Amino acid sequence: MDKLTDNRFLFGFEGRINRFKYWYALFASLIFCLVFTFALAFAIGIVFGAHVRSVDIQIFAIFGIPPSLPFQASFRNADPETTALISLLFHLAGTPIAVVGIWILAATTIKRLHDRDKSGWWIVAFFIAPALLGSLVDRLDDESYVAYSLSLLVLALKVWGFAELMFLRGMRRPNRFGPDPLAPSVPDAPASVSWDQHSELEFVPHSAGPSPGPHVKRGT
Repeated sequence: MDKLTDNRFLFGFEGRINRFKYWYALFASLIFCLVFTFALAFAIGIVFGAHVRSVDIQIFAIFGIPPSLPFQASFRNADPETTALISLLFHLAGTPIAVVGIWILAATTIKRLHDRDKSGWWIVAFFIAPALLGSLVDRLDDESYVAYSLSLLVLALKVWGFAELMFLRGMRRPNRFGPDPLAPSVPDAPASVSWDQHSELEFVPHSAGPSPGPHVKRGT
């Protein structure tokens, strides 16, 4: 079983992980993005003498129509030209942070789908499709039949994906993606003890004679 701090667990796309590890990955990636994004915004604000007004993180904004960066920050006490420069630097410096967070989310989600015996391509149905359809709904008339139907489809995909990834147990047997991560580990078989014939058998020296019998005295 991969350790929680193992790079293969956080960044690899092979194998399976259980629900607990997936919850842990979501929490870890969220905290990682929040801490570093807030620290970056405040550091840039201090350099330019501006105050951070708000920091917003929306991971799925990259799947929107049109796509946008998954984090935003607003600053005050700065002139418009300086504010534009601050925002540009914030986005440039924050892109690696977003890439790492999205990579962790994608890698662990695919391994969790494997645990449910589903291909990693189901991430399209559970993440990308709802984001794209949601952006499309925002552009339509809220009272139209198409917008209502798409809204129901988005809700159904989100609920289905949430249940699959967060609550449903994985297969209780090995599948095409690997063994059950919750199966008890089988201890290694003890090494077989070889029989040393030479040390176990004791040979009588060749020169030794038969054991003496009772002494018989012959008459003369």
